[in-house]
Amino acid sequence: MSLPLAFSDQVYLANGATDLRKSIDGLAVLVQESFHLDPFSPCLFVFCNRKHDKIKILQWESSGFWLYYKRLEKGRFQWPPATSASPSLAVSRRQLNWLLDGLSLEQKQAHSRIEARAVI
Repeated sequence: MSLPLAFSDQVYLANGATDLRKSIDGLAVLVQESFHLDPFSPCLFVFCNRKHDKIKILQWESSGFWLYYKRLEKGRFQWPPATSASPSLAVSRRQLNWLLDGLSLEQKQAHSRIEARAVI
């Protein structure tokens, strides 16, 4: 299922587990202080808990924040393993949709994305 999110091409996943008791303000502080990114930018910031069965997505839209929450009743999200290289991992919207559908970020069988070109 694709989320009906506003236009946000850039997606950042938080490396490792996040305490999802945090709400909008706590997650925005993580984005600013840990990711060194602007939580008011037109991006999606995605967080997962330790059990990998809950996800929160933070998004700024013109006059306020959206906070999306998904809890799986069965199974787990295939969250990428934590690395110490960076507090966040940039992924595409397509990869986020794979993740939300229960797939891994790397889909070797997927067709590559084709961009439309103007014909002159």
